Amino acid sequence: MNKAFVKESSNDDDDDLPEGATPLPPGTKNYITATGYKRLRDELMHLIDVERPEVVQIVSWAASNGDRSENGDYLYGKKRLREIDRRIRFLTRRLDKAEVVDPSAQGDNDQIFFGATVTYANQAGEETTITIVGMDEVDLDNNHVSWISPIAKALIKAREGDTVALRTPAGVEQIDILEVRYPPKDAGAQA
Repeated sequence: MNKAFVKESSNDDDDDLPEGATPLPPGTKNYITATGYKRLRDELMHLIDVERPEVVQIVSWAASNGDRSENGDYLYGKKRLREIDRRIRFLTRRLDKAEVVDPSAQGDNDQIFFGATVTYANQAGEETTITIVGMDEVDLDNNHVSWISPIAKALIKAREGDTVALRTPAGVEQIDILEVRYPPKDAGAQA
């Protein structure tokens, strides 16, 4: 077959990436906390068990009404079904590649690894607290940043009391690590 008619992709995940989602860097694992894994798994099961059957029922009903070309329920339902199926494929692939990491296993460690909650101060003395989580758990409103983000890369393996260099578009900034915390051991059991 002529290559012009074949869709070639080196990363199958790129086909189903939701808008704003970051593809996994080549050769990396999809690290995720137990809480994040459970949230993605719950979303997948909801799509499969609840949303998809409801939309299929609506599309089936709309198709039975006759002319499909001007049937809004049918057209919208088919579009929504494609969106649900795309999300199901994405979640299935991400969960298959997920490696669940328990941050509470770090205990009272003062070194920064995946799952750490870190308080740091910039050169102006402004304090910020972030938690380093998986790529599918990023929530900037709650200061949850991905382990592949520039701030996390600068902080990982540093220790409480260290000063690290953070490369920003405005240049290199020195940040002081004030505190490193991990969730208590029983916090993971509640997730």
